[in-house]
Amino acid sequence: MELLTNPEAWAALITLTTLEIVLGIDNVIFISVLVQRLPMEQRDRARQIGLFLAMFMRIALLLTINWLQGLTATIITILGHELSWYDIILIVGGFFLLWKATTEIGEALEGEPVHHVEPGQAPTGTTTMGAVLTQIVALDIVFSLDSVLTAVGMANDIAIMVAAVVIAVLVMLLASGPLSKFVHEHPSVKMLALAFLLLIGVTLILEGFGVHVDKAYIYAAIAFSVFVEFLNLRARRNRDRRVAVELHPTFVKDELEGG
Repeated sequence: MELLTNPEAWAALITLTTLEIVLGIDNVIFISVLVQRLPMEQRDRARQIGLFLAMFMRIALLLTINWLQGLTATIITILGHELSWYDIILIVGGFFLLWKATTEIGEALEGEPVHHVEPGQAPTGTTTMGAVLTQIVALDIVFSLDSVLTAVGMANDIAIMVAAVVIAVLVMLLASGPLSKFVHEHPSVKMLALAFLLLIGVTLILEGFGVHVDKAYIYAAIAFSVFVEFLNLRARRNRDRRVAVELHPTFVKDELEGG
């Protein structure tokens, strides 16, 4: 009850929740891209399971904070670089993200039909719910470590950190559905999302080797790219509307008037 009446606790909760949501953007993008490989009726379930797994993983890490902090101790030195288990996890996760994003981009450029799975149709190749969830969990580990270590540095109370994680995941759960649908319906947005994953992958590798990258620059670049893509989508829609008016003026007029 003391936490509920403490203004500092509320300030920490709001700040930490906001930060957890921002740090979870890359996780939501990754999940939104991965679930496109599944049949339509399985995508929402896979997305929800993936986000709940991320939540439970972060809570579990918070409850084992002493063990987690031990991951930052140096275990090996390579070419003058001291690496801990945390660094190694970041590097491996970064390379995995680079491989996954590059593969997805290659398939999109080659025109692979793997993502266009009709309702009731089995996934192409070896893509299954289990395979998708395995990849989600693998990256959840990396994103969760980064998120939890940030949370520990900002708050001292476990209850506040757990509450922030739960609220952030619930917000991401609500936002991930529309985002996933939007990515699926707009191929150019999907390519932009894959480019974000490449950028995040490189950032993870650099962080693993001790090169600090200010996340503000990363998210500023993402925000600017999203704004430019929004303008492109509006321009494309207006252009298509003008073409439709020129080809079928009477039909379009009736549609606009609700006739």
